[in-house]
Amino acid sequence: MAYQAGGERSVPRPVLETPEAQAYLRDYAALVEAVPFPSVVFDHRWDVVLTNTAFASLFRGVGPHPTAMPGENFLRFVLFHPDASTVLGEHESSWCLPMLAHFAAAVERHGHDHGLQAIRRDIAQDPIMEAAYRQGLPHWIRAVGEQAVARDGAVRPLLHPDPRWGATECRVVDETPRTLEEMGYTRLTLVLRELRRERTRTRVPRRGAAHLRVVPATED
Repeated sequence: MAYQAGGERSVPRPVLETPEAQAYLRDYAALVEAVPFPSVVFDHRWDVVLTNTAFASLFRGVGPHPTAMPGENFLRFVLFHPDASTVLGEHESSWCLPMLAHFAAAVERHGHDHGLQAIRRDIAQDPIMEAAYRQGLPHWIRAVGEQAVARDGAVRPLLHPDPRWGATECRVVDETPRTLEEMGYTRLTLVLRELRRERTRTRVPRRGAAHLRVVPATED
C-alpha cells in the first residue's frame, strides 16, 4: 500500500512484475525514504507507487478525500482536493495548469487508458475546469511558453506546515532512473529551498473543487 499522509513508512504497491522488479522496488523504496525532501514515485496515471516520510510531512494537514489523496493519486490531489491550495502555493498558475498540460500529453499517449479516461470525465464535470482544459490551457501555454509546463527544474511555491519552512519554494527534480522508467514509473523530488529574503504571501485556502481563474474560459 502506498504511503498516505500521516501514515507509516512507504512500501511499494504490489505490481504485476518479475521478482527482480519487485526486489528493485523494495530497495528503491529504501533509497526514496533516505531522501530528506518530499519524493514520490507514480505511474502514467499519477497513481502513487511509493513516497517517503518527507512527502507525508508536507501533506500531513490535508483532510480526507475519497479519490484525491496525495499519497494515492497526485494529479487528482492537485486538481480536485479542496485542501490542495493550503500546501501548493499559487495553486492555479503554478500547479493546476502545468498538471493539466501534463495530463493532456498523457491522454495523447495513452488515450484508451481507463484510469486517464476517469480523470477526464471528472474534469468534464466541472464546467470551469473543462473550459480551462479545452480552451484556456492552449492559450496559457502560448502566452507563457513551453518552459512553464516543464516538469524537471520548475520552481514552484509551497506552504509547508512545518514553521521552519513555512511559505517557501521547491525545485521539482525528475530523478527517474532508466530501470524505473522501463517499469512505467516516474520519480519526482521537491527540493525545498531556503528563502534568503522576506516574502509576503497571502495564504487563501480555496475550498471546493478546483476552479481555474487564471486563464480565459474561451478564446477566439
